[in-house]
Amino acid sequence: MSDEEVSQLIIKEFFERTLGVTEQYLEIHEAIYEDGRPKIDRIDRESRPNLVIAYLPVKDEYFSFAVYIDPEKREIFNVGTESRNLVYLRATSEVLTPIELQSFTKLKASKTWNKEDFKPNKKSNYNFSGIEFNPNPEPDQFEDKLKNLINFLEEDKNGILKLASHSNACIQVIMDFHAGNQLLGSAFINLECIRKLNELNLEVSFDFTAWGKPFK
Repeated sequence: MSDEEVSQLIIKEFFERTLGVTEQYLEIHEAIYEDGRPKIDRIDRESRPNLVIAYLPVKDEYFSFAVYIDPEKREIFNVGTESRNLVYLRATSEVLTPIELQSFTKLKASKTWNKEDFKPNKKSNYNFSGIEFNPNPEPDQFEDKLKNLINFLEEDKNGILKLASHSNACIQVIMDFHAGNQLLGSAFINLECIRKLNELNLEVSFDFTAWGKPFK
């Protein structure tokens, strides 16, 4: 299926709301529209065979709508939400500078900061320097993001091991769910990822939050 075919299916479903779940979600939250079309942040054709997932931003929220499409039947069979999943490696030090931290690995950090720099809220300062690696910032499932991050880090395994031994290095996971009902969502780490994390000498830290309106 082409991107245009995916877009046309979503336009039709969001207008007609033939699925009960579409009606439920659009009663409490809004999609973002551009040129009269629901905006699509990403179309995922890699999760599983015979499955397309389109991720749409939700107005004023962190999480996304997730539209599940059968590409063979060319039809939408479910609409849900996907948490905003931030999965990245953070390495910090009270002694080393970001340049010194970066020197341990050939992988390029996606974010750096110095000790005493303002935090993003501009209300306090960092008491440590740090660097972060986030190769997969777009909307995606947690399991795919973790796998992609690990594969990225394995491109310089020795460098990451050096970085981990000279800093406080940890994979950070932040998941912002839709607070629609009691079951927010889940996170699964398979044995292969556990083995590779152990080989990279890395821990994983999780933070879970829930946002938005409950179902009516």
